[in-house]
Amino acid sequence: MSVPPKWFTPVAILALLWNLLGASAYLMDVTISPEAVAKLGDAEQTMYASRPVWFVAAYASAVWFGVAGSLGLLLRKRWAQPLFVLSLLGLIAQDVALFSRPEVRADTTVVLLQALVFVIALSLLMLARKAERETWIA
Repeated sequence: MSVPPKWFTPVAILALLWNLLGASAYLMDVTISPEAVAKLGDAEQTMYASRPVWFVAAYASAVWFGVAGSLGLLLRKRWAQPLFVLSLLGLIAQDVALFSRPEVRADTTVVLLQALVFVIALSLLMLARKAERETWIA
């Protein structure tokens, strides 16, 4: 295993923090109380209640495999790459469900945020592939 560049560890730490933010958002989403749901607007309540189970499973896959992949990257482990693949697949499945709703496609903020999440997830996968090629991870 070769020595990675100096920027590798800080980027891996940022990746882990980013994915932990996603995991935190997921946990807040799935543990929201009925009282808190009742305080949402009508559109948000409808969207929350109508989410298919596979959407929540895809969301969970995206964030937890992302956390594990980032931890693998930080520990310089080869298994980071397949975990980032699974995370990206979860994100794609989540986005398919999300963007099948016209009201979501019309929300520029949601579209831009999901685009940013996708770019970061893809970048982390590309970084893991490069790290394996350069033997920074093993």
